[in-house]
Amino acid sequence: KAMCSGKLQTALLVAGYFVYLLVGAAVFQALERTAEKQEKMAAAQMKEAFLQNFTQLTGAEMEQFMKNLIKAIQNGVYPVGNESQFEESNWDFSNSFFFAGTVVSTIGYGTLHPKTAGGQIFCVFFALFGIPLNIVFLHRVGKMLSLLCKKLGKFLYEKGMRKKKIKFLTLLFFLATGILVFLCLPSVFFQITEGWSYSEGIYFAFITLSTIGFGDYVVGKQSDRKYFSYYRVLVAIWILFGLAWIALLFNL
Repeated sequence: KAMCSGKLQTALLVAGYFVYLLVGAAVFQALERTAEKQEKMAAAQMKEAFLQNFTQLTGAEMEQFMKNLIKAIQNGVYPVGNESQFEESNWDFSNSFFFAGTVVSTIGYGTLHPKTAGGQIFCVFFALFGIPLNIVFLHRVGKMLSLLCKKLGKFLYEKGMRKKKIKFLTLLFFLATGILVFLCLPSVFFQITEGWSYSEGIYFAFITLSTIGFGDYVVGKQSDRKYFSYYRVLVAIWILFGLAWIALLFNL
């Protein structure tokens, strides 16, 4: 009964956690997408005006243009290429889910952030409840994985191995497996998808899973590359389970 109750609690926690992220993503998308569209249109008009009059601009007007351009880039608007690129949103569902995941995991790359008053206020409350929920989720998943450790340890003990050696081998096994699954293999995937070097992929994976999140490398941000649908959702799920692996290492 206790085991069934524990499994049910875990299933409800995991389901509730992902529902929380999905609802958060939908709200962020609804609050931010229209404002972003207006900002992109303003950036496109600014670029058009510059291309028509750049030979006649004064020094002060050129300075103002540079300030406006920097501000647009900081807000995630890159006025490059043709107008079709302006139709692609930083706040589609995939990006919104990725953002929600980085908020509750406290990574906070800083490359995508809410700009409307409603989005900012919602972000405060979303993080206020989401961060503790994320800690509970990681703890529970880490606990589940630690049960696998115990089963592995029990199997080795029955084979006549000493307890100290079992502890060392168990830690080594989960450390090596985690490095392979959450650092080495994803880095190959990032190398292919993002065009980074393998060392850049390793660097991004480590900076992300350690929740440092400098924001110098972020997935799905290169305007000259085509990404498959829900690419960033997949990366967000990798982050969440990668953090659970790190929680397991702390438990061990």
